[in-house]
Amino acid sequence: MATPAQGTALPPQAAPLPPYGAPATPQAAPQAAMPAAAYSGPPQSPAPAAPSGTNGEERAPLVPGAEQPYPAGAADAAHPRPATDPAVPHRPGLLKTAAPQPAPGQAAAPGQTAAPGATGSQGAPMDAPAAPVAGPDAPQEGTDGAFIPHPGDGGPRPASAPTPHAPGPHPASIDHGPTPTPDYAPLPNHTPTPQGAWHQYDPWSAPLQGGPVAPPAGRRSRRGPLVVGAVALALLAGGVGGGIGAYVERYGGLSDIKLSQSGADEGGRKPDSVAGIAQTALPGVVTLHVRGSAEQGTGTGFVLDHQGHILTNNHVVEPAGSGGEISVTFSGGQTAKAKVVGRDGGYDLAVVQVEGVAGLRPLTLGNSDSVRVGDPVVAIGAPFDLANTVTAGIISAKQRPITAGGKKGDGSDVSYVDALQTDAPINPGNSGGPLVDAKARVIGINSAIRAADSGGGPDGDSQAQGGSIGLGFAIPINQAKRVAEELINSGRATHPVIGVTLEMEYAGDGARVSERSKDGRQPVLPGGPGAKAGIKAGDVITKVDGAPVHSGEELIVKIRSHRPGDTLVLTVQRGGKERSVRLSLGSSSTG
Repeated sequence: MATPAQGTALPPQAAPLPPYGAPATPQAAPQAAMPAAAYSGPPQSPAPAAPSGTNGEERAPLVPGAEQPYPAGAADAAHPRPATDPAVPHRPGLLKTAAPQPAPGQAAAPGQTAAPGATGSQGAPMDAPAAPVAGPDAPQEGTDGAFIPHPGDGGPRPASAPTPHAPGPHPASIDHGPTPTPDYAPLPNHTPTPQGAWHQYDPWSAPLQGGPVAPPAGRRSRRGPLVVGAVALALLAGGVGGGIGAYVERYGGLSDIKLSQSGADEGGRKPDSVAGIAQTALPGVVTLHVRGSAEQGTGTGFVLDHQGHILTNNHVVEPAGSGGEISVTFSGGQTAKAKVVGRDGGYDLAVVQVEGVAGLRPLTLGNSDSVRVGDPVVAIGAPFDLANTVTAGIISAKQRPITAGGKKGDGSDVSYVDALQTDAPINPGNSGGPLVDAKARVIGINSAIRAADSGGGPDGDSQAQGGSIGLGFAIPINQAKRVAEELINSGRATHPVIGVTLEMEYAGDGARVSERSKDGRQPVLPGGPGAKAGIKAGDVITKVDGAPVHSGEELIVKIRSHRPGDTLVLTVQRGGKERSVRLSLGSSSTG
């Protein structure tokens, strides 16, 4: 149903319903409004407690098209009605509409008086109470002088504050007088007049009056502390969650399986253990990278002294020739350039030197003559360029006559070694590295292996790609020491000789002296050690110092295991008879 325009009086309707909670009574005759002068004001009393409900009160049901009546009953002296109605603030569910006002410049209609300062129905100030009008039609209880019914306690409640109005001029000369304080007691059996009736509540017809509502006293906003608390809680939760996530990532979940493990072993190793030996020897071992005009290779060496001399195999540095490059890398990673001091193909030994390197750790040289078969040994080197590789084994045999090299065809590059045999794994790249005993003393230089694909005798070419089968050979340190000293001191090594030419093709047991000259050389060198000892062409040497000799290679190996000047006892067979001769070794130098 449409809501009438503001200020329009509704016509009389059927008998209205009584207020909520009051008994229904017959409608009484309209009561005349009490003059304003007769109203002396009720006594001040505290307002009763508001019942529960929206905005502190219960709302009476509104009947469409019907007025909200006052309780029926006649006015008396104890409950007078004011002649004027002070402005009443809007209450939800109740709407009071003022009587229509004449337009500016127009006289009021009979029974209607224009309010002081009013300018019309819109935008006019409604500050002052309306004056009483004499006549039978004077009471306008729905608009002037009426109490607002309060649907929660069965009676009206007075307004406590003037209704805000539209801006406009306010006459300063009008005296409003004291605002009457209405009585909070209900007016019993009062029936409102037809004019000035209460309209049906329309929530869009009038704005909320009185401006913004101030918060109750003593109650402060808690939004700031709540926001700070929420932020702190979020940071705390993030930190706890991050810590839990990090713990789970590092140590696993609470239900993950964790295996037991012993603590770290910070104890040392015995000096004669493989670990102890390696710890002592590794700082003195180096890796050599050799580059020449035609080929390159990798080998191993070890430090001899604090002057930077390093001992290795001749076939390791041979690719460098006279104009190649040799780079030395120490176990700690330091590198340096090296130059060749001297080398000898007959012994397969070479000495190189580095300069400007501090903190050198020379290895201690042992005595290869004191080695026994079965002694533990450790080989250190760079097999297949894997630097600082440590392998362990034992001495498998002694005085193994091996030959290596021989690429030149004339035999000048053939090396003859009375070798130590070991089962410590040795592979290409181990060449020139140390073979040490249980006290980390060098007893040999790893030089050759017997490879599975070599097809025959000992293979002295350690750069071949055949792997170890447990047959490795090392030059005894006693022999290597003498050669190294000569190479350092003079740049060349001397070879012990007996002054005879051997028949290398001889298939019998022993080493036979050639019966004819070869390359212009006589079988027995005149004035040489052999000639002085009484050896003749065609003699067969079967023993050296009591040790059997089965071939010419073995005889050379036995001789080169000694120094020039040493005295040997040879067993010689001639015409089916054996005899012993004493021989002092001569010397020949190579450079």
